[in-house]
Amino acid sequence: MDALDRQLAELINYSPCDVSDALIKLQKTPEGSTARAGYLADLVPFSPIAGRNETMTKIAGPATTIKFLAKDDSPPSIAIEEPEKHGFLPGKHWVDHVGEYPPNPYKAGSILVIEQPADQYCAVTGGIMATRMKAVGIKGTVVGGRVRDLRELQATGLPIWARATSTVGTNAEAKAGARDVPISIEGVTVSPGDIIFCDPLEGVVAIPRELLGKVLELMPKLTRMDDDAKRAVAGGMSVTDAFKAYRH
Repeated sequence: MDALDRQLAELINYSPCDVSDALIKLQKTPEGSTARAGYLADLVPFSPIAGRNETMTKIAGPATTIKFLAKDDSPPSIAIEEPEKHGFLPGKHWVDHVGEYPPNPYKAGSILVIEQPADQYCAVTGGIMATRMKAVGIKGTVVGGRVRDLRELQATGLPIWARATSTVGTNAEAKAGARDVPISIEGVTVSPGDIIFCDPLEGVVAIPRELLGKVLELMPKLTRMDDDAKRAVAGGMSVTDAFKAYRH
């Protein structure tokens, strides 16, 4: 087991809430903005089980990213200037590029993260796409948008989180614009290689790759503080006093 595998195995012993508690302390929030602490808001499982549950297992892995656009929009300049790395070659479907670049060095497997424009109602992932993702070794998929073909998605067994569903195919209003570029999911930037942690009950968080070690170092301290505060409250102490005594 390599270093990243060990870190990911340690990470899934915690919850996304623990991760966000750590990121609140580690990330600098721009003045006037609200701390997001890595939370990819309002995403829920749709495969292999639809809805928040405690049956699916937690997964964590480095992000591979795809950015979707409105069908009439021009691709970002990076996709035009470096099509072999960040664009989509003529005659080749976007999903067939998944995992090609950069060469995936992660034995643990990647989690595909897809950005879709917020005002769209079509799906950007369906049964054929999920089948291909599973075939090329994707560990899970997080869609900041819509999916369809739920029976087919669930038949693949591929863990898939999304914001909502649709009956409409991608070509109605969307197209893939770039790959392996920074994207935004519910206002949180996800860069290729960032760590995505999906919990079927609590939700999905993104950890900047450079902060993973610090998050893992800080979480045990924070969870011990919370456990001490819960015991104190259960024993009759007020929450205010427990926070003063243990959460500092």
